Amino acid sequence: MKASRFLVSTLKEAPADAEVASHRLMTRAGMIKKLGAGIYTYMPMGLRVIRKVEAIVREEMNRAGAVEMTMPVVQPAELWQETGRFDKMGPELLRIKDRHDRDFVIQPTSEEVVTDIARQEIRSYKQLPKNFYQIQTKFRDERRPRFGLMRGREFIMKDAYSFDRSPEAAKASYQVMAQAYRRIFDRFGLRYRAVAADSGAIGGDLSEEFQVIAATGEDAIVYCPDSDYAANMEKAEALAPTGPRGAATQQMTKTPTPGKSTCEDVAALLGVPLSTTVKSLVLATDLLDDQGAIKATQVWLLLLRGDHDMNEVKVGKLPGLAGFRFATVGEIEAHFGCKPGYLGPIHMKQPVKLVADREVALMADWICGANEPDFHITGVNWGRDLPEPDLVADLRNVVAGDPSPDGKGVLAIERGIEVGHVFYLGTKYSQAMNATFLEEDGKPRPLEMGCYGIGITRLPAAAIEQNHDERGIIWPDALAPFTVVLCPIGMDRSAEVKAAADALYDQLLADGVDVLLDDRNERPGAMFADWELIGVPHRLVISDRGLKEGQFEYQHRRDTAATKVPAAEAAAFLKGRLAV
Repeated sequence: MKASRFLVSTLKEAPADAEVASHRLMTRAGMIKKLGAGIYTYMPMGLRVIRKVEAIVREEMNRAGAVEMTMPVVQPAELWQETGRFDKMGPELLRIKDRHDRDFVIQPTSEEVVTDIARQEIRSYKQLPKNFYQIQTKFRDERRPRFGLMRGREFIMKDAYSFDRSPEAAKASYQVMAQAYRRIFDRFGLRYRAVAADSGAIGGDLSEEFQVIAATGEDAIVYCPDSDYAANMEKAEALAPTGPRGAATQQMTKTPTPGKSTCEDVAALLGVPLSTTVKSLVLATDLLDDQGAIKATQVWLLLLRGDHDMNEVKVGKLPGLAGFRFATVGEIEAHFGCKPGYLGPIHMKQPVKLVADREVALMADWICGANEPDFHITGVNWGRDLPEPDLVADLRNVVAGDPSPDGKGVLAIERGIEVGHVFYLGTKYSQAMNATFLEEDGKPRPLEMGCYGIGITRLPAAAIEQNHDERGIIWPDALAPFTVVLCPIGMDRSAEVKAAADALYDQLLADGVDVLLDDRNERPGAMFADWELIGVPHRLVISDRGLKEGQFEYQHRRDTAATKVPAAEAAAFLKGRLAV
């Protein structure tokens, strides 16, 4: 490709709403152009990156035995009503009506559609296993679209769905996909981690996220530097502390703490470590009747150490706490006789279900609210001052330095951007939609399913978050819009420079190199700035001075200085660098 025939549209300034590096740089490099909130046009330069992502994904999915199809962007609501997700999914699901007043959705994902295909096409166990995938536009009506392609409303996603005859076979299909994903992300040339994950609203119980490591990532990744253990924050287990509970050494005392309503303030006032305080979190669960009205409410008190944070995903999986909400001020006052800030498990007005974190269950002489403004209770001990909790469980987010659950060291935490996710779904969707097959014994069985997604348009943004500097993007070779750029200096004034540039360009094209010749006759400074901003990894400069010396100048995007290369060996040199 020659630059004069392409569209190179770089900008000196980023838009005011660009909050992260990838949004700023993709806009300045002319890769995306905003059309509306969370909706972008993929400009020619950006589309080349997206197509390279798609090509790698397609090759590895095909290699793994998946079969490509394309499912509609607009889907009838009836399928989503079969699984209940039409009502449950919330406002992120964009619902529309056609001219006949029939309900449709703009697909955010395609479990319902692919399950409908499977129940029509798969009749016998002899047809299994099957894996269907698509690379298709999706839409999720994000409340606050931001960060460019990182959290847009319209995006391109690869989603795949496996169908098997048994849980064991489905888990084998899951492993095939998990390994295919590792090959895909290895080929992208990015630093990433595959981490154990919670399956969330999509369902299932076996799940991994693929996280690109970046300081600006929204997700916390927990890992052990001394082992293979890795999980996202929602999934990472905080092990119970070792050893028995300490003996009581203090008397329980009501202690004035005027104006000190947080654990941090109380610890500072009393001159004690924050880890000796206990925070009280009040939750509620509602029992509904057949019409969806609340017929009973259970209030829960969760106790965590003052320096720990509650993990909502873990809490939501505890017996009785599915679908919990935070209690209202009225509910809190009715049960504790006090507004939030001074709450505790002693001297309550009404009984609650008491749940203690594993750490709290083994604490002695701890501090909690007194259920009276401006007072806390010190020297609290289980058994002596209050009964044992109704439930002891892992309620908290892990912190760096916690023991690794595999027993092989301590945990560390880094930031990541989720770009892929694999799930074992089981029969969640096949049972809801009556998608069955006939087993060898002639009896119908529900299909066992898996689900596998990659954010095609999110991935380039994640790559930029990981790979950029003050001059612009630094693409890995596999993702760059062009792998090599030839920069002839003054080719409009020098027949020798033009001839050398054209000859090298033709040779590289013939050798299958993804090369661009910048024939725009820009000044060297402007030309170099454009390609550093765009992030082409390999640059070769051709000039009159260099030709007289029989040399070109090569510079990788990460290099601080150019390297002189004999002109006659330039093509071989470049191909050698591309093979590294």
